[in-house]
Amino acid sequence: MSWLPSLITETPEEGYELAIKLSRMAVKKTQPDDDVRGKLRPDYAADFAALIASSQVVATNFQTVSAANNYWRDA
Repeated sequence: MSWLPSLITETPEEGYELAIKLSRMAVKKTQPDDDVRGKLRPDYAADFAALIASSQVVATNFQTVSAANNYWRDA
């Protein structure tokens, strides 16, 4: 089974969780080594610019999920 069978979610909250998952999977696919990601985590966990950039990536993914769900409005 695919880890991403659909962008369709029932609620905006589920959509936001999906946006976070999309963002995390991008990092995992970019750096597949768990040990390397673990070693890098302390560097960016205390870096406000890196945290803001992470938030921007999640926001971009949430825009994508929102559009796919027609912004959770009935047509």
